[in-house]
Amino acid sequence: MPTNSRLSGLRDHEPARRRALVGDAAGLEPEALAAFGERGGLALAQADHMVENVIGLMAIPVGVATNFVIDDVDRLVPMATEEPSVVAAASNAARIARVHGGFHTSASGDVMMAQVQVLDAVDPEGARLRLLEAKHELLSLADAQDPVLAGFGGGARDIDVRIISTRTGTQLVLHLHVDVRDAMGANAVNTMAEAIAPRVAEITGARTLLRILTNKADRRLVRARATFDAELLGGAQTVADIVAASAFAEADPYRAATHNKGIMNGITAVVLATGNDTRAVEAGCHSHAARAGQYTALSHYEQDSDGNLVGTLEVPLAVGLVGGATRAHPTAQAAVRMLGVESARELAAVIASVGLAQNLAACRALAAEGIQQGHMTLHARTVAASAGAAVDEVTAVAERIVADRKVSVDEARKALARLREQRGSE
Repeated sequence: MPTNSRLSGLRDHEPARRRALVGDAAGLEPEALAAFGERGGLALAQADHMVENVIGLMAIPVGVATNFVIDDVDRLVPMATEEPSVVAAASNAARIARVHGGFHTSASGDVMMAQVQVLDAVDPEGARLRLLEAKHELLSLADAQDPVLAGFGGGARDIDVRIISTRTGTQLVLHLHVDVRDAMGANAVNTMAEAIAPRVAEITGARTLLRILTNKADRRLVRARATFDAELLGGAQTVADIVAASAFAEADPYRAATHNKGIMNGITAVVLATGNDTRAVEAGCHSHAARAGQYTALSHYEQDSDGNLVGTLEVPLAVGLVGGATRAHPTAQAAVRMLGVESARELAAVIASVGLAQNLAACRALAAEGIQQGHMTLHARTVAASAGAAVDEVTAVAERIVADRKVSVDEARKALARLREQRGSE
């Protein structure tokens, strides 16, 4: 685990040197981060066992966000993303939060839920109560499916039963609550739901249909907060403008969609880097944003009594450290080692903190110089590479098109041609 996540000037080095510096800071031997090398850590033969009909691999850049202090622990954070400015923005926001102690988190628990759908119950109210009376029987039946989970202190914890009206008639839905500990939990809760479904059908005298987890993981909430220094943000007016922008996102779903996309830029990048399920996390977060009946912002910003900006975020995060790609993908394993997290809850705390940092950086850019200035400066490197610039030409071409305020592939090709002509005449 790193003793200091500052690592000032990391961007000034070549990737191999950066990797060595990160390894030193994280207290890891070089071999531990070898999966971040040229081949992306995953062999084609390994990929062939992960999904069907494999024909190749697609590499995604993995950057390291610096400056993070989360619950009084320094963290170097791996982020897998193709979007320029995300890693730099999160690192800068973490630097601003660091002055006031970094990020502080809390969590509601490690409970996931499975749903068992019940159709054609003659007496839905009576069937509901019969299921609740059979709670302990159903929990015992569920626990019998995964004694290993129970051995780690997890397992089935509770049930609840809802009666819902649908366009095809009244249905019952049984929710099975399962403490999944350090797993994401999908396989465990799905297996339990399948196992109890026949008994649910007997008790209700009805027919069960779907038996599967819900990605609306609102029993697995993670909260993050941080105080961002007013002076480092740009002053009192910037703080006031970010608060106003936050209020806009809270009130208007059109703005909230883009506001939350900025949060997910950070969250998804860490989820992907650690081999977790990005689609499950995204579905859970967006459903949480609409929990009150209107889609709204997941984060909120306020000014404290000292004039600084306080940011808060609450999201459901179904992530784990055991099973799935987290264990099967060498790069995901290396990312977890770099983070130094020892539980799914610690990992979720990191992910939520990065989401808040990324969102703050976007809000600050929008409230100050506008989003394009910083983003396009970093995006110019991608544009230069797309125009055919070699590794030793990318920086020069990017600087030229940014200076001309014409960041496009066509302008990059022109700048590249001029650069090569100039170099050829020297």
